[in-house]
Amino acid sequence: MIHEPKPNVTGQVPSGSVSVFKRTRSVRLWMGVSMEREKIRVGIIGASPGRGWAARAHVPALMSLPEFSITAVGTSRRESAEAAAREFGAVHAFTDARQLAEHPEVDLVVVTVKVPVHAELVGAALAAGKHVYCEWPLGRTSDEADALAKSAERAGVHHVVGLQARYAPAIAYARELVAAGHVGRVTAATVYAARGKGARERIPSWAAYTLDRDNGAGTLEVAGGHTLDALQYVLGDISDLSATLSVRQPVYTLAETGASVEATGPDHLLLNATLTSGAVVSAHIHDAKVTDARTRLEISGTEGDLAIVSTEAGGPAGIQIGELRLLGTGVSGDTYQELPIPARYRRTSGIAPGAEGFNIARMYARLAVDLGTGAHGVPDFHAGLRLHRLLDAIKLSAETGARQSMG
Repeated sequence: MIHEPKPNVTGQVPSGSVSVFKRTRSVRLWMGVSMEREKIRVGIIGASPGRGWAARAHVPALMSLPEFSITAVGTSRRESAEAAAREFGAVHAFTDARQLAEHPEVDLVVVTVKVPVHAELVGAALAAGKHVYCEWPLGRTSDEADALAKSAERAGVHHVVGLQARYAPAIAYARELVAAGHVGRVTAATVYAARGKGARERIPSWAAYTLDRDNGAGTLEVAGGHTLDALQYVLGDISDLSATLSVRQPVYTLAETGASVEATGPDHLLLNATLTSGAVVSAHIHDAKVTDARTRLEISGTEGDLAIVSTEAGGPAGIQIGELRLLGTGVSGDTYQELPIPARYRRTSGIAPGAEGFNIARMYARLAVDLGTGAHGVPDFHAGLRLHRLLDAIKLSAETGARQSMG
């Protein structure tokens, strides 16, 4: 076996050595279509070793797919960048995100860091002419998201926002069933989504920044954004809404130190909405659930009902993480029964359906098809911007007490 010479933290191969990095080809079957192309070389910004969302979800997802190769990682410290490169098998390690984005052996830049720096880092990747996958939320504000969407269009690259709940098998199959008329005409949807984050007024230090509403990464943006995106993906867009936001836990204790931190972002969302189809929606989304944190999305129709429910292990994390079950009207008509989900919605390589990175792996697999064919099947920055604007309407309704139209 020939080994790539060990790069230094700037991502450069030491002087006098010769790089043997070569692009290889992979073959994959996606939805019955055979795809053959060169491997997509990925650089991950925020790939801290042993912890963090990239290590828990993105790295396992990418490693499970033959279309991708992790060639570069970037963190804020030299030691962690080099450790990440060793742990994830990357050739290049960086502490400068711009150098990672500009490296010729990176085709796709993945941004998995805190929301306040998304705009800067995504902007660097777009300036380098690279395809970009950015975690949700796309930015702190709709203005940031709008600027990134416009920059991505000018760059002419593929851009992806991490709304991976769409790729949960139960959600994808529910969308198919609704479109096929399985429940007849949809009349209503009822959503209850509670995360365990902040339970008993304690929170880990790494998550404390999400309590500040100015950082754009709180309950409304993350739990609300992912849940409402999944709802609209299955049933269609929200046309008008009224909302209430509330801060029910204004002070938290940091789990590691016992220090107190103030919360300025809401931890409860109550939503009353109408879909473009005319169906009505009621939703309660909140954090800090002590007992049985979970998600349940019920869909009522003229001919039957569906319910998307979290499993025990994935419940506290939110609709976008972990395995979901799909229930439908039973034979008797008065009880639910679990619906088997077709294998085509579970197809991945080497990652379990209950894993945190499973939905992300399915989205990466679809991205590989897009990059190979020029299609645009994954949620892009424009989808992210539309969701940001929905959250703006929720905030405006909560502030003014007036119902808001999305038209």
